Amino acid sequence: MSLPHALLGLLAVQPRSGYELTKVFEQDLGRYAWQAGHTSIYPELNRMAEKGLVEVTSEGARGSRTYAVTDEGRAELRTWLLSPPSQGKVRNEQVLRMFMLSALEPADALVVLRRIEETTDRTAAELRRVREAEPDALTGPEGFGQLAAEYGLRQYEAVRDWAAWAIERLEREA
Repeated sequence: MSLPHALLGLLAVQPRSGYELTKVFEQDLGRYAWQAGHTSIYPELNRMAEKGLVEVTSEGARGSRTYAVTDEGRAELRTWLLSPPSQGKVRNEQVLRMFMLSALEPADALVVLRRIEETTDRTAAELRRVREAEPDALTGPEGFGQLAAEYGLRQYEAVRDWAAWAIERLEREA
């Protein structure tokens, strides 16, 4: 995933200023999917405007600009969303930690696994609340993020269940 695609997706839902986009990244999007701050968002918006992917639809006080996605931007977003994810370098710290878990003493591994079980259960509960806010909306501004919230909820539940399984196995071996 790239920042331009995240910005295109946000602007496809509704036009926004750079400030508004920054605020979106400070919330669930930045917490669960992709982090970006104003120092990367504003230059990227300028590059995207130069490429014709977004356009400035209004200018406000203190140089504030509202951006909207163009037809070319929608086409780029559609192409990216319909293509398979890139299979480049994989860097997943959590999976790396699970590979290294057997290097710990069983008691320490259990501490790690219990923490995973607790944190994933807590995060799943947060995502359940997000889903309950708009349970039927899946598209448009009302549903923005609801599909992602359900995806994340199911992932966290799966990881929690895996941790419970691993704890049970380690306790049985001890």
